[in-house]
Amino acid sequence: MAQRLLDGIAEAQTGPSKAAFSWRWTGERLLPALGYLVPTVIALTLAGVAWELWVRIGDKPVYILPAPSVVFERLSGDLSFFAREGATTLYEALAGFAIGSTVAILLGVAMAHSRFIEKSIFPLAILVKVTPIVAIAPLLVIWFGFGAWPKVLIAALLVFFPVMVNSVVGFRSVNPGALDFAHSLRASPLEIFWLLRLPSSLPYIFAAFRIVIPLAVIGAVIAEWFSAEAGLGSVIAVAHSDLDMPTLFSAVATLAVIGIGLTMLTWVIERRLLFWHESTLA
Repeated sequence: MAQRLLDGIAEAQTGPSKAAFSWRWTGERLLPALGYLVPTVIALTLAGVAWELWVRIGDKPVYILPAPSVVFERLSGDLSFFAREGATTLYEALAGFAIGSTVAILLGVAMAHSRFIEKSIFPLAILVKVTPIVAIAPLLVIWFGFGAWPKVLIAALLVFFPVMVNSVVGFRSVNPGALDFAHSLRASPLEIFWLLRLPSSLPYIFAAFRIVIPLAVIGAVIAEWFSAEAGLGSVIAVAHSDLDMPTLFSAVATLAVIGIGLTMLTWVIERRLLFWHESTLA
């Protein structure tokens, strides 16, 4: 049944969407990561040079705005410290991303199959979305203590809403011709889900992932401001209070490396898994 359904779905597709179910390997279309790194490195280098010149020409005090060379010296001089603190923040962000995405996708499945569930849950999800994180972060510290849980939960809350909304849209974005064909074969709801709804939802879900990965890092950092003795958020808070701008900017640079790395990793995974979708063929 499953193979017959797959064959019929492929025939039911027309135009560009036919490639979505051909399941051919198109790895040659995956551009080398170097081709995307080079423009980024060039842009960052030009921005750094402009920043360095502006600081030196304007004779800015280091406690106001350090030059990139000063930041690099501070970062490279204590690389193990920033790597250790960055690893703490990375763990909290990834744990929050995993929890928030899992809950969001499960709710997205339920909402895509039931308008009643959607009308019941969506207002609560909007309430979570509009609640200021800085207002509930201290409460989470009181409720869950000073460990990793408050940071993980803050990251999960920021991840939750975009993934849920895109999941609902994705699970409902099924090709009508393929769906009619599946019904004509008397495919079960589970077969329709695995062979139609889930593949249709993946481009939407990965689009949400690219948005929420940096948000998870931001959520972990915000939570560390309130309750952490470790992590880049704590480093930033302490450096700000001490007017230690080289340390502060070094922590921000570490965060930038984490955010860019996670975003690129998400992009690579998306290209590998969605080689059949038109969004990865360009």
